[in-house]
Amino acid sequence: MIATEKKIYVAVFATLFISCMCAGVYYLASTRTPQQKVECDSPRHKKIFIKGGSFIIGDNSGYPEERVRQKITLDDFYIDKYEVTNAQFSEFVEATGYVTLAERGLSKEAYPNIDDELLAPGSAVFSPPEQFYSLSIMNWWQFVAGANWRHPEGPASSIEDREHYPVVHIALADAKAYAKWKGSELPSEAEWEYAAKAGTDARYAWGDEAYPNDIFMANTWQGRFPVMGTGEDGYQFIAPVGCFPENENGLLDMIGNVWEWTDDSYLAERKVIQHSHPGNALEGKIKTGDVEEVHVIKGGSYLCAQNYCLRYRPAARQPQETGLGTNHLGFRTIKRISR
Repeated sequence: MIATEKKIYVAVFATLFISCMCAGVYYLASTRTPQQKVECDSPRHKKIFIKGGSFIIGDNSGYPEERVRQKITLDDFYIDKYEVTNAQFSEFVEATGYVTLAERGLSKEAYPNIDDELLAPGSAVFSPPEQFYSLSIMNWWQFVAGANWRHPEGPASSIEDREHYPVVHIALADAKAYAKWKGSELPSEAEWEYAAKAGTDARYAWGDEAYPNDIFMANTWQGRFPVMGTGEDGYQFIAPVGCFPENENGLLDMIGNVWEWTDDSYLAERKVIQHSHPGNALEGKIKTGDVEEVHVIKGGSYLCAQNYCLRYRPAARQPQETGLGTNHLGFRTIKRISR
């Protein structure tokens, strides 16, 4: 476990390494020209009704942790049309006085082996290297003191004019606190994947082609990750919510832009606990060094590329330490009708 590197604290290495170590390393040169930016939706506090039913979770053609395909049956629920935005999270903070984990810093008691400077309030920020060395996360993640949802890239940055961008640097507890305030919950992995697939079992949320008719369907990385982000989809990094086509359920940004929290613990070989949870929660917990609990995140982000990650698919899943947010991780909420 690496505790002396100032670049990033132990939780980032533990979870990001787990999630990225199996990513395929291959590069497809892009010949597309930049698209004209589309007019983005104006996000509202809106949930979309999802009719319950059965579907097959997982993807046999994906990464090993996706290949446990099982039939899942779900009840009706409502899910946010958009990822939770800075404006929406600001309303929550103003109403409750809530302080996120990134703003509080880490406890020495909880993380006794971490250098003191890494206990300060802050978070993990993507910092692209000037040149390509290797596909090691240590080359592009930094712990930045003072980085949090109000200051996504560090103290000198702000969310001014980013009201409609997804809120980031959100730990699991932060997402749950917001959801509770809204009278909602976080989706289970099964609920999230069911809503994203929208009745199809295709590789991507929109079909089997990554770029149908040369159209970018989600905000992902174009170019050679992590050094050359061409922004051919109109956005080199994070985008406002609602700028890419909706899926068949009318949901926006289920794929790409930012990863999204689920309420399920992570296990590489998942097991469904039938009838234990209205969303058919998936059982599992992993422990890695000082990391206490890890949950599933879904959807991929603007850092997922063809030469690295390739997790901008509904079945893709990744582990994330519950006490850590990053600047490519957000969330959306659901409302279960049976509750």
